[in-house]
This record gives sequence, C-alpha cells and structure tokens, in this order.
Amino acid sequence: MLAVLLHAAEACIISPWKKLKMCEDLFKTLVHAIGQITVCRGGQLLRVLLIPLKPLVLITCAQADMSSNNPGAMFEAITKLSCELVEFGWCKDRALVDTFIMGLAACVRERNDYEESGEKEKHAVSAVQHNLIRLLADLSVSVNKWELVDMILPLFIESLEEGDASAPSSLRLRLLDAVSRMACLGFEKSYRETIVLMTRSYLDKVKNMGNADVNTLVPEAVTERMETLPAGFLLVASRLTSSKLRGDYRHRLLSLCSDVGLASESRSGRCGADFLGPLLPAVAEICSDFHPAVSMEPSLLKLFRNLWFYIVLFGLAPPAQQNHLSSKKMSNSLSSVGSTTAIPLQAVTGPYMWSGQWSGAIQRIAQGTPPLVVSSVKWLEDELELNALHNPGSRRGGSNEKAAIGQRSALSAALGGRVEVAAMSTISGVKATYLLAVAVLETIRFSCNGGILPAESNSNAPRSAFSCVFEYLLTPNLMPSVFQCLKAIVYVAFETAVQWLEERSFDTGNEAEKMEQVLSAHSCFLIRNMSKRDENIRDISVNLLTQLKEKFPQVLWNYSCLDSLLFSVHDELPSAQVNDPALVATVRSLYQKNVREWITTALSFAPCTTQGLLQEFLCKLNALQRAQHSSDIVSLLSEIRICTGKNDCWSGIRTANVPAVIEASAAASGGKNKVSEGFILEVLSTAVLSATTKCNHAAEIAGMRRLYNNIGGFNLGMMGTGLGLPQSQGVSFNEILLTKFIQILQQFVGTAEKGVALDKSLFRETCSQATALLLSHMDSESRLNIEGFSQLLRLLCWCPAYISTPDAMETGIFIWTWLVTSVPSLGPLVLAELVDAWLWTIDTKRGLFSSEMRYSGPAAKLRPHLIPGEPEPQPEKNVVDGLIAHRLWLGFLLIAMSAVKTMVYDLLLMYFLDVQRVMEMHMYQLYSIWHDTTEAYLKTNRLVLVIRHDNMEQLLLLGRMLQGTMKSPSHFSQHPAATGTFFTAILLGLKFCSRKSQSNLSILKWGFSFWKTVFFEWYETNDKGFSQSEAQSVTLVVHHLLNEKTDSSSTASTDSSLKGKGNDNELSNMTDLYHPVWGHVDDYAFAREKRKQLLAVLCQHEADRLEVWAQPLNTKDSTSFRTKVSSDKWVEHVRTAFSVDPRIACCLPSRFPANSSITAELAQLVQANILNIRTIPQALPFFVTPKAIEENSVLLQQLPHWAACSITQALEFLTPPFKGHPRVMAYVLRVLESYPPERVTFFMPQLIQALRYDEGKLVEAYLLGAARRSNVFAHILIWQLQGESCAPESGKDGVIPTSNSFLAMLPILRQKIIDGFTPEARDMFQREFDFFDKVTSISGVLFPLPKEERRAGIRRELEKITVEVDKDGDPNDVKPQACIFKVGDDCRQDVLALQVIALLRDVFEAVGINLYLFPYGVLPTGPERGIIEVVPNTRSRNQMGELTDGGLLEIFQQDYGPVGSPAFEAAREMFMISSAGYAVASLLLQPKDRHNGNLLFDNKGRLVHIDFGFILETSPGGNMRFESADFKLSHEMTQLLDPSGVMKSDTWNQFVSLCVKGYLAARRHMNGILTTVLLMVDSGLPCFSRGDPIGNLRKRFHPEMNEREAANFMIRTCMDAYNKWTTAGYDLIQYLQQGIEK
Repeated sequence: MLAVLLHAAEACIISPWKKLKMCEDLFKTLVHAIGQITVCRGGQLLRVLLIPLKPLVLITCAQADMSSNNPGAMFEAITKLSCELVEFGWCKDRALVDTFIMGLAACVRERNDYEESGEKEKHAVSAVQHNLIRLLADLSVSVNKWELVDMILPLFIESLEEGDASAPSSLRLRLLDAVSRMACLGFEKSYRETIVLMTRSYLDKVKNMGNADVNTLVPEAVTERMETLPAGFLLVASRLTSSKLRGDYRHRLLSLCSDVGLASESRSGRCGADFLGPLLPAVAEICSDFHPAVSMEPSLLKLFRNLWFYIVLFGLAPPAQQNHLSSKKMSNSLSSVGSTTAIPLQAVTGPYMWSGQWSGAIQRIAQGTPPLVVSSVKWLEDELELNALHNPGSRRGGSNEKAAIGQRSALSAALGGRVEVAAMSTISGVKATYLLAVAVLETIRFSCNGGILPAESNSNAPRSAFSCVFEYLLTPNLMPSVFQCLKAIVYVAFETAVQWLEERSFDTGNEAEKMEQVLSAHSCFLIRNMSKRDENIRDISVNLLTQLKEKFPQVLWNYSCLDSLLFSVHDELPSAQVNDPALVATVRSLYQKNVREWITTALSFAPCTTQGLLQEFLCKLNALQRAQHSSDIVSLLSEIRICTGKNDCWSGIRTANVPAVIEASAAASGGKNKVSEGFILEVLSTAVLSATTKCNHAAEIAGMRRLYNNIGGFNLGMMGTGLGLPQSQGVSFNEILLTKFIQILQQFVGTAEKGVALDKSLFRETCSQATALLLSHMDSESRLNIEGFSQLLRLLCWCPAYISTPDAMETGIFIWTWLVTSVPSLGPLVLAELVDAWLWTIDTKRGLFSSEMRYSGPAAKLRPHLIPGEPEPQPEKNVVDGLIAHRLWLGFLLIAMSAVKTMVYDLLLMYFLDVQRVMEMHMYQLYSIWHDTTEAYLKTNRLVLVIRHDNMEQLLLLGRMLQGTMKSPSHFSQHPAATGTFFTAILLGLKFCSRKSQSNLSILKWGFSFWKTVFFEWYETNDKGFSQSEAQSVTLVVHHLLNEKTDSSSTASTDSSLKGKGNDNELSNMTDLYHPVWGHVDDYAFAREKRKQLLAVLCQHEADRLEVWAQPLNTKDSTSFRTKVSSDKWVEHVRTAFSVDPRIACCLPSRFPANSSITAELAQLVQANILNIRTIPQALPFFVTPKAIEENSVLLQQLPHWAACSITQALEFLTPPFKGHPRVMAYVLRVLESYPPERVTFFMPQLIQALRYDEGKLVEAYLLGAARRSNVFAHILIWQLQGESCAPESGKDGVIPTSNSFLAMLPILRQKIIDGFTPEARDMFQREFDFFDKVTSISGVLFPLPKEERRAGIRRELEKITVEVDKDGDPNDVKPQACIFKVGDDCRQDVLALQVIALLRDVFEAVGINLYLFPYGVLPTGPERGIIEVVPNTRSRNQMGELTDGGLLEIFQQDYGPVGSPAFEAAREMFMISSAGYAVASLLLQPKDRHNGNLLFDNKGRLVHIDFGFILETSPGGNMRFESADFKLSHEMTQLLDPSGVMKSDTWNQFVSLCVKGYLAARRHMNGILTTVLLMVDSGLPCFSRGDPIGNLRKRFHPEMNEREAANFMIRTCMDAYNKWTTAGYDLIQYLQQGIEK
C-alpha cells in the first residue's frame, strides 16, 4: 500500500499536469496519507519509507521553482512530510533519521561536485540544490534540535567557505539565508559559528568593494551585501530570545558597524552610508529591548559612540530641522553615490537621501542608545579615540582644516545657530563631528517618542530622556566652547520635545493620555533636577520648566508634578549626601521660589482646582508626619493670596481676575468668606480649613463603617423598611448610608421647590458627608451598587441647581471641587451632570434664564409711567439670588475651562470663517445662527477633530452647554443684576472658542456682548462688592475686545492659513454677498470692520458706566485719554447700528444724549424706514416732531399702527408744540387706554392741563371714559377739577392768568362725570364730598377765633359731623389716616413737586439704591383748598429744638444713645439715606424756604422735606434766592454725616456715593421727569412765573456730561452745600422773624 502511494505521488510530480491545482491537491493527499500510515504503524514502516522517500524528495526539489520565494504546494507538502517523519523518528530510530538527513545533505555536495566537473557555467545552480538547502533549513527550524543543526550547519558552512565570496552564486545566497535561520534557534555553538561567518563575509564584502570595478560586479554580489546578509542579521536579531546571546549579538553587530565604518573611510570613492545603512535595521532590532539607563561596560558604550559618529559622518542622520523623515529609496547602483566630503553638512541642512527603512531604524536605535559619555574623566578632551575613528588617508582626517570648518558649520546649523562657528575655533573637526552626533542622537530621541526612554522591566513609570541629555553637562572640566555646544544641545532637545507635544495637543483617548504622561515625566525630572549641585544645571532646569508651564499650562495642575514640587523634592535635596549647608540653603530657596510661582500661577488660572489639589496635599502632608515638609509648605502657602482687585503676583488678565471666579474660589475654600471690594483669599487658611473639613467627614464615614463591621452589621427591622432597603441579611453599610443620603437630598429638593427656606448648615453638612461616602466607595476595591452611587453623584450635582441660592451653589462648588480633585476620573461625569442641570435651568427659566420674571428692576417698577408696559406682581423668590447662584456656577466652569488645555486647529478657523459672516453684531439673529452652526459642529465632531482637550468628552459637554445657552436671546433675564452674570457667560464662551494664537474670533465675541450692552441698567444690592464685580465682569470682556488684533492682520493670517484648502474662491469673493441676516452686503470685509468698531464703542461705554456706578467717588475720568469720535464717525456708527437692528440705533440717543449727530442721523433713518420699525416706541420722537405737525407729514399716518409707549412719552405729545394734531392725539389716547385708569391717575394734573389744547375733545372723551370705568379715577378727577375751577387772583405775586375758556370747561366736565355715575356711585360720591366739605369748612369757622380758642373750636365743630359707614364694608378693616385740611394755600404746586419726588423714589427703588423719599399725599379739593397727608411718626426740627438746646447730634444721642451704639448708628444711617435722597430731589426741584419748620424727622431718624411753595425758579423774599446751596446741608447735619468735619469720614463718603448714584439714576429718566413738569407750564403755578424753569431743569440734569463727569458734578455739589453760610444765614433769619428754631 505504501509503495503504491509513493509511486502515485511520484507520478503526480512528473505529470505534465503537475501545475494544475487538482494535481497539487492529489499530491498533498497522497503525501498526507503516507505520513499517517507511517505514524500509525508505530515506526515499523519507517525504515521502509525513508529509503524511497529520498528519491521522492529529490524529484520534488528538482521540479520546484527555485527563483520564487514560494516553491509550490508540492514542495511544501514534501517538506511537511519530511519534518513529521524526522520528528517522529527522532525517538524511534535516531540512526535511521541521521542517515536520511546526511543523505540529503550529501546530495547537495554531490551535485555541487558534479556541476563543477561538467561543462556548465560555474555559477549555474540546479533546482535540486537550491530547494534542498531550503528544505534542510526548514527541517532544522521545525525540529529545533541542536544535534540536527550540528549535522547540517557544518555542511552549509563548508559549502560557503569553498565558494568564491567575491563572485557569489545564487546558491551562496540561499546558503546564507539558511544558516541565518538556523542561527536564530539560539544554540550557542551554531549561533557563534554562523555569526562569525556572516560578520566576516559582510566585512570582506566591504573591503573588497574598493578592489573591484563597480561595472564588473555580478548582481549576486550586490544582493548578498545589500539584501541577503542584512536580512540575515535582522532575522537573527528579531528571533533571538536568549538574553545572553542577545547581549553578545548586540556587541558583535556594533563592532561590525565600527569596523565597517572604519573600512569605509579608506574607500574614498565609495559612500560609507551604502555599507553601514543595511546593517541599521538589525542594530535597531537588537537594541529594541535595551534600556539606555542601564549601566554598561565602557567598551559597549564606545561602540554606540562609534556607531553614531559614523551615522553622522556618512550622512545617515535625518535632517535636524525636520521631524518627518524622507523615505526616498536608495539606489542599488553604487555609481549613483558620490563623494561624502560634504555629507556632515548635508545631514543637517540638506535633503535626506537614504531609505525610509534606514531612517526608521535610526529612530529605534536612538531609543535604545545610552548617553554617549565614556567613563573616562577626560572622555571628550582626549581626541585619540575619536581620531582613531578616522582613516589617516581620508579627506576628512583631523589634519584637513577645510573639512573641520565644514563639520563645525554643520554643528552650528544643528544647534540652531545658538553657537556661532567662530566660537568653535578650539573644537577640532572630529570633536565637532562627535558633538554633531550627540545633537543628532538627542534630537531624534526626543522627536520619536517625545523624549521618553523605554520602560524598565521593574517600572511602568515613564522616564524622561532629559536624564540622558543632562548627563553630558555633568562632565567636569569642559572647555567653554564645548559646554556651550552641550548646553545648546539641551535646548535643541527641549524644543524638539515641545514640538512633539504641541503636535499631539489635538489627540484624544490613549494618545492624549500618552501626551500627558510625557509632559508630566519631563516636568517632574526638571523639578528634581533643580537640586543638582551644579548651578548651571539648576538654572537650565528652571528655565526649561518655566517654558513648559507657559506652553502647556495644564501641567500646573498635574498631580505628579505638584507632588514632586511639594514633597518628593525633599528627597532630592543634597543635605544627606553633601555636607554643605550653603548649598542646601540655596537649593531650598530655589525650590521655595518656584513653588510659590507655580502655585500663584495655577491660582491665577484656576483657583478652585488649585485649592482642591492643595487641600489634597495637605491631607497627604498630615499622613506623612514629617516636620520639615510641614514647616516648608506652611511657610510657602502663608505668603500666597489672591484678591478681588489688582493682583501684583501676576501680570495681565487671568481667570482669577474674573469676579465670579474669585467668588467660586471662596466657595471652593469651604469657608464662609464674604467676597466684597478689597477681599483677599488667604490660600493657607482656606486650604487648612477645607482639608480639615474633608478629613473630618472622611473620618466620620470611616468610623461608622468600622463600627458597622465590628458589630457585625445592624438589625434593620423597621429601619430597613423605612429606608426602602431590601429585607435581606446582606445589606451593606454603603447601601444603608447611600439610601439615607439619597432620601435626605431629595427632601431638600422638595423643600426648595415649595419655596420653604432650607437649613443652610444642615444642607452643607449633608452634602459633605455624602461626598465623603462617595469618595470612600471610589477608594474601595469593591465597586458594588453602581446605580445607587450614580444617583447620589447626580443629586450632588443637581441639588444646588434645584435650590438656586448662593449658599446652595457655594456648597455645590465646594463638593464638586472635592470630587474632581480627589478622583479626577469623576471629572467628565460631574461635568456631564452639571451641563444637564444647566440646560435644565434654561428650560425651567431659572436664574440667568428667568426671562419671564420682568417684575423686578427698572423695566418693571417704572411701568407704565416711565417705561412701556404693565407692572407685574413681585416674585416669591429673590431673583438676584438665582442670578448670583448662576454667576458662582459660571465661575466654577471658567476655572474648569482654564485648568485644561484648549487649542484649535486651523480647521476651527475654517469652520468659523462662514460663521463670522453671519455672526457680526446682533444677538437676535446671532443666537439662531450660532445654534445651527454649533449643532452642525457637534454632529461632525467625531469626524473632524477641532479642539484639543485632555478629555474630548468634557469639551463637547461644554460646547453643548454653550450651544444651549446661546440658542435664543429671549431666554435671558432682563434684570439689571444679570449684567455681570451675562458677561461672565460671554467670557466662558470666549475662552471656549479661543485659539492659542491671538487671532481670536473677534466678531463672534462682539456679537455676543453687543446685545447685552443695549438693554441692561445699573443695579444696587446689599452686597457692597456687587457693583464692582459687575463692572469688572464687563471690563474683562472689553479687555478681550480691545486687545484683539486688527481685522486686517487677522484676516490676512486667516486667508493665508486657508490657502490651499479649497477656500481660495470663497476668500477672494468677499464682495457683493447676500447676508442671511442683513441682506445684500456690498463689501463684507468693510461692513464687518464697521460693526467691529461700533461694538467696541458700545462695550467700552457700558464698561465706563458700570465703573462709575461701582466707584462713584473716583474722580478720574478714564474717557479723557481715549481718542474722540468724530461726527462723521458717529453718523457711520448710527447707520451701522440701524442696519443691524433699529432698536440698537434708537437706544443710542439715550446713551449719548449730548450728541446731536446721532439724533440728526437717526431721525433721517427712522423717517426713511418707518414701515419697518413700528414695534419700537423709542423711535417716536424722531418723526413725531413739531415740524412734522406743522407740515402734517404723511409719516404721522403710521401712528395708528405704532407700539404703545410709556405714559410720560405719550403725555409729551399733549403739549402745545404738537397743537392737538388728531392723529397724535388718537395715538396718545390709545396708549392711555391700554393701561388701567388707576395707573393713569398719577398724572391727573397733567391730563387736566391737556384740556387746554383739546380742540377735538379727545382728552375729554378719554377722561369721561376712564371715569366710568373707575370710581377712584372719577373721584380724583373731580377733586382736581375743583382745584382748577377757580384760579387765584391775577394780581397775586407769581401767578400767571388762566384762560377763561379753560375755566369754563371744568365745571361742565365735572357735571358730566357726576351724571355718568350709577346710583350707588352717586350716593358714595355725595357722602364723600359732603364729608370733606364739612371738614374743610371748619377752617372758615376757626379763622376769626383767637389762637388759644381754636383747639376747642376744632373739637366742637368735629363733633357736629356724622360719618356714615358703608354697610357693605368691613368695620374691622379701618385704617386711620391723619390728614391736614388746608385752606388758603394753593396745593397744586406741592402736587407737582411730590410727583417728581415720587418718580425719583420709583427710580431709586428700581435700581436698588438705598435712598429714602416720602412723597406724602396731597389732594387739591378746591381753590386754595386741599387735603395733605400727615407724615406719620414725625416731628419738625423746629419742634425738636423747642425741647433741647443742642443740635441734631445731641438730639440723636438723646433719642438713640451714644455715638457708636447700634441704635445711634442705625439712626445715623437712616438720616444719611434720607438726606441723600432729598439732596438729589432738591438739586432738581430747587425747593427754597428750607427752614427747620419744613424739615421733619421720623422716629427712625429719617429726614422728610415738606411744604414746596417755592420750587424751580421761585424763592422767598421776592425771589431774592438767598439760599444759594442746591440742597440744605447745615452744620448740624454735617456733624451727623461727617464726624471728621473735613469731609474725610466713611459716613461722608457713603453719603456722597449715595447722592452720586441717585443723581446718575435720575439722569437716565430725564425725559420722563421733564415731561411731567412741562405739561404744567400753563397751569398758572407760581413756580413757572419767572425765568426758564424747564430749560434750567434740563441743565441741572447735565445731559451733555458723561457718567463720570456727572458724578464729579454731584460731588462738587455736595461739597458746595457742605455747611454753606447762606444756609445758616437763612435759618438765622427765620429764627429772628418767625421764631423757628435754628
């Protein structure tokens, strides 16, 4: 059977169809069957098989293809069979197997002899020999027996030695391949014999190359040197596993390289790179597991040195200035290689000309090469060894000065020109080549892997390659020029590492983590290296470390670096090794300086993160129990602090300058720090406090867990049911506490949602304990109940957002900082929850996004009198609390953004190029565009990497948060206290979108901030630092705007960066575009620049306004140093603003009221585009003008479609200049009818005066209609009509005659109102008016009586009056009101004065200024008759003087206690806020006759002015205007307001500040106040009897002044009124004339 199979297999081989697959498959089947039969018989057929198997093998080898690497399926099958039989027979019949193998080997020799004796070509090799060699090599490898190798290898070696090595045949190449494969088996004898043969063969080839003509070389000779032998070397290097043999092989290969290099030097016509290059892959492979830091013999180190010497000498090193090596293929023809005279220079500056495989090998070799420092002390000074590397006859010999100059030039180029060639005159040529080799080695080392050495077997921590670079500098007694070169090499290596890091700043995932490890390893090494004895090394380390911090700020928060800086450094100090106290002191001082700078810089960028890390280290410090550590760190931290003002410890604007960041940092410190102006955050005290708190809570959890484990758990019983725990015995301690904390936090949320106040301390303690539990779970090995702890983490992130109070947010920031600094891996999870919570606040309209809460601030409290719209009820929650909570939140996010690195590809600039075209200025359109483009970016972020972040997930989360924040302008709060919070959000967006270069997306930033600058006002809170933080928040954004590069430069850089990226056509076609927001744009670049300039002006103006509000007493006007804007430029700004949105343009006159260019240009634009702006009430004054009335302009036809304005703006159109135009009157009445009559009642005197010009009876119709809708309106209207019905005698001083027609109309109108009453209303009217008539008539009865009888007479007359109580009313709901029924005085002027005071009070309350005004009620009931409300709980200063001889100070001490007591200081403050309020009102109204009888003081110490008989231009004594001060501030008042007496006290400054703020707030509503007074001009009131009262009132507002100038004016007014002599003189006159106490 076996013979049949053998014959059949032989037939398949010799068959003409042997190449068919069917025949090959049959042969494989037959061979497989032969092997199976032999093995199954247990060796009985082995002898029978091996004899005929030999011919079969020979026949198969003869038929196989020898020219291909794949000889065919039949050869593979017979080889496999041979291997199986040899392995099987090795133990069965060793002699038979030996005979079979020797027989095959002998065939190689026999056939070789036959061929040599024949007439064939000498180099012709039969296929049998070729394939037999391959088969025997495969057999050796497969069986892997040293005995088998020892039988076959000698025969192969003998064949190789007998052949002609100078003219090898293909058989020799096959033999070399076979012996290299056999050497890989690792049998020492065969390995050594093979390696000796191969190295000798290669070296012989190199030596013989110079003796033969290149053109006469056979191809096999080149193949052997270039391919076969190098491939064999590489194969051995890759497969050799024995560490002993690998070490030997490494030494042999390096020795071979040295010999080849030296031999190549004598072959001046040949290129050494051509000889050395093929060996490099094998050297790289054998050095792949070699660690350069391992100590080694000097002989091996010299071999490495020689290798790199020749690499540089032969030009094999890639260019030093290029990171990406060329992969140009090497020519196989030696004729293409020229002289190497200029190779060293080419290696540095020229193109890399060799194989890419060689360059890759050089990079791998660099990773395993130790520093080229020989153990000899004078290793670099002695040139004998270096000269020995040169062949004396070479043109590059040491005596060739021209070559030496070239080598120095190459070295200087490699060092980047840091060392000039002239400075290297003392460096010889060979030494320059050596230094060049060092430079090339270290450059490649840092460019390949960032400068990280291969990891040692016993350590996974990455090691910095700077340990190799600095090794060169440790050599003593170096020549200055050599040291300069070595120092330059350090900097070149550093720059290479920095470039490597920058290129990978965009990576994510594992690559990003690798980049962080490299950065950390380099930084930690440099930190430790600062303790070296050599001062130069310390200086270099500090310099490089500083540059790393500047280029990669994220290293500031690297835990390993901080650990090295704070703790590990003490192990590096040389105090234990060197008995040199001075050195120890120097090094310690250096470390302290760098630690201080490190922490200060980290605090300036990310205070919260830095504080969290410091707290963690303090906890670690406590565990170390090392006194020296403690004293050093405590000493350092005690000197570090940050404050709300200017920080001298760092320059420029940093994250810590942002007010929200300071507040968040104070919250992260864990202390109850109240951030205010001048606040200083002590790093040490806060860190110790927080560390103590964290340790205490962690100890609480650990103690409870220990107790639980010691007692074997709890018997839950009912407790387990109450907690919602499963009734099983395996409930763990974590599950018990976890469930409880979740329940408590959920209860806090429920309580907050109900509007119930929380226990702040309990909430903080609960959150801290829950955080400690969560962190203890993270530290434990068991990670059970992941879902439960995820819920706890979610609640810890969401609870502050739900509660939305500053205290809750401070707690949140504290625990969030604790979480992310203790377990950095929680950072993405925490940020994800915070982003979801942030977006939830947008959806639920909380805090910054409480857009529906329009009831607070000027936009609500001044409605509808001064601002259009109807007021809404006060909110249940404090809106400002939610805004401050959001600002704290933003501060935390800003810190998180600054604590990580953010870099942008040019792709980001490409992406935003189109976005810039649609994001120019206005937020209404900008928000939707930003939403669309950002959403598109988020959808494609997985395809195009845009921004580098240490965690891409976190960056995308922040992008998602900003996308949701900026998606709509309507969801932002309109409250003025939101200004700083809004600008902080803008600042977060700027940092998110910022590039490392300065060419930021300026238009995007300005677009964000522009909408903000239009609508927001001042606002004052109880927090003294609030205003300053608001101003600083805006100023920081303005700083970004003003420090942008010009558009031309940024556009140029943008254009150049985008050239070649498919955008050439887009960039060139920047004209004649259709803008999706603004329509057709003729010149996009020009339009963008105009918008940019306008935004800069508006933002700066807003910052200036807020700065004045924050620092009202700072008299320095910063605007005086800025370039004035010309009229033409203002016209351009107005047009630009109108093109963006007309609402912006219409707000410009209120911001710049003195600028006539704005008003004129805006009027033209409004009139030209009137159809598009009918929703803007502010546009009315620009087309409803006296001129338009005179011409009956067609523009007035738009009034029926115009949006309703405020009442004061509508009333302005009732004045004579508008002549009662029907369309104007119709619009005014439509506005008035849009509000409830009770809201219009305030302006009843003005409406009655409008009847003078009511030719169309429209005002009368409105009054009658409103009277029918509201009885209150009707009654007040009747009283006012009665007060106007009979004018005073015309001859009376200061009275203007009144029109008879007007007076005749009033009784008629009164009767119409009465006729319109229902019976019930008429009855109520009759009883009310009868009562007041009876009470008022008492004055006529009392007038003839003597003064002493009048009190009794009043009682007698009052007893005659009966009061009828409404039957439907509640008798218990009676509110007594003291009134004065005055007869003989015209009360209408008091009404006007009190109207202005009431408007000022509303303005003050709207902006939150703590000023007190009491506009008591006055109701004229007839000619020179009226009812006056009695100010409750007051007495006049005159009455107070009748009881004591002292001044106000003595009276206050008598009533409230001594100076300094709480009651006295509270009364002083009440007096101050009321005095400041009336100071502003007095400045505007100019009330005179301010004697002490007209000054009231209530029981809280507040001042109230009464009796406004002389206001505006009138004064007592025939208008002699003796009282020249703008408001009364007598000496006794100054004693209370200014204890110092020289206007230097805090109370005086506070008083002046209140006056300034009140005046600034009043100026904002100048037009409304002026209109209120203007409508009364023709009323006949004495205050309008002389001069120009309206013009002078306008002047007192000083609209031509900016805010700082107006503030300075008010300061001067206060100083002028201070104890003015005319004030004291008038009091004296009143005392002498009327006995009024002075």
